[in-house]
Amino acid sequence: MRILVCGGAGYIGSNMTAMLKAEGHEPIVFDNLGTGHISAVGHAEFVEGDLADYELLVKTLKKYKIEAVMHFAALIEVGESVQVPLKYYRNNLSNTQTLLSAMEARGVEKFVFSSSAAVYGTPKEVPITEDSPKEPINPYGQTKLAVERMCYYQSQTGKLRYAALRYFNACGAGNNASLGEDHRPESHLIPLTIQAAMGKASEIEIYGT
Repeated sequence: MRILVCGGAGYIGSNMTAMLKAEGHEPIVFDNLGTGHISAVGHAEFVEGDLADYELLVKTLKKYKIEAVMHFAALIEVGESVQVPLKYYRNNLSNTQTLLSAMEARGVEKFVFSSSAAVYGTPKEVPITEDSPKEPINPYGQTKLAVERMCYYQSQTGKLRYAALRYFNACGAGNNASLGEDHRPESHLIPLTIQAAMGKASEIEIYGT
């Protein structure tokens, strides 16, 4: 299957690209390299572009005869989302609407959306289930939930078949340890914890309980 991997130069997207390739699919990576790295793309076809570019999206979907889209391209820093919320609504929500519009124009219906456990906010009960209340407490989580709802309503038209993946703290570096997290500067809990354990940091801050 020919699959467009948006954000395929990032951490989760690059791991998915490698797995798709290993399973015999044809991943085409679409990324603006704002936070991703070209070195993570591997041997997959690469298109440098931004999800705000509707014409380029339509052209790419047509050129590569895309059959499905996996969407990992997003801004993900919770603290930053509170400081500059409009940046997150533009990048995470508006750009996804542009992507879905391009898909609709080309008749591409299969869609996997990289959502987040941030859509749950502070849970009233644990463990969290898929049906637990969705009450995000920051703009980042709000944008992820808004995209999920947009996908739901688009699916009701019969023009979209989608799945939303709500991660907590993703970790790992692939089967050969070649595709680990590479944020610059690093801001994610698991690599920061490892750095502290290795003596590269004197302390770590953990938000929440």
